[in-house]
Amino acid sequence: MRAWQIERRKRTRHLIELGGLVVKTGIVDLTGDDRAIIYGALLWMADKLRSDEREKVLALWTAKGKEAFEDGRSVGIDTHA
Repeated sequence: MRAWQIERRKRTRHLIELGGLVVKTGIVDLTGDDRAIIYGALLWMADKLRSDEREKVLALWTAKGKEAFEDGRSVGIDTHA
């Protein structure tokens, strides 16, 4: 296999994993799979990361993400209920 093929497969896997996170959060179902809404939400996140609030939102989002991964949470289901 050629180097460019290996790099393409790595990139494809990375994109699939990122898409999986979007699905795992339930955003796809909650928005009715509306790509404009999802893209708008991602743009809002990018704006927050470019703002003076960067460190605050990184800490908040990191904590929430780690907690969800540890709990095995998916699609907004609270496993502690």
